[in-house]
Amino acid sequence: MASDRILGLVVILVALAYIASATQIQTSFLADPVGPKTFPILIGIAAALAGGVLVFRPDEEPDWPGLATLGALVISVVVLVIYAYSLRPLGFLLPTAIAAGILSYQISQRAVFAAVTGVGLSVLLFLVFRYALGLSLVPFPEAFHG
Repeated sequence: MASDRILGLVVILVALAYIASATQIQTSFLADPVGPKTFPILIGIAAALAGGVLVFRPDEEPDWPGLATLGALVISVVVLVIYAYSLRPLGFLLPTAIAAGILSYQISQRAVFAAVTGVGLSVLLFLVFRYALGLSLVPFPEAFHG
């Protein structure tokens, strides 16, 4: 119960800071009658209300995951951070295949399936992002382009 209340208080504080920053949005004289501040303020109010629910109606004490699960989460975060930093120098296909393969292996420890999933997801996402959505992704490192 204490963990829910602490999280609720943190959510309320972040929501109040978000609302305070939303009130600082500059508006022009040609703005919509509702204005650009309204939507962010509504999101902040909704977040503050959700935090209030956590403070005043907490769930029973949760079962926290074991060290193995926490280790897997840390590995996932590290893989995604490395992935984000490797996209520009290595292109889209190789980092995406490696990251998707590692994350797939964490879900199901079958190496061949994880490798096929990583490569397949990398190619499929590239095709969708490049041709269906029109994003200008670089498939390979710049050195391969000549």
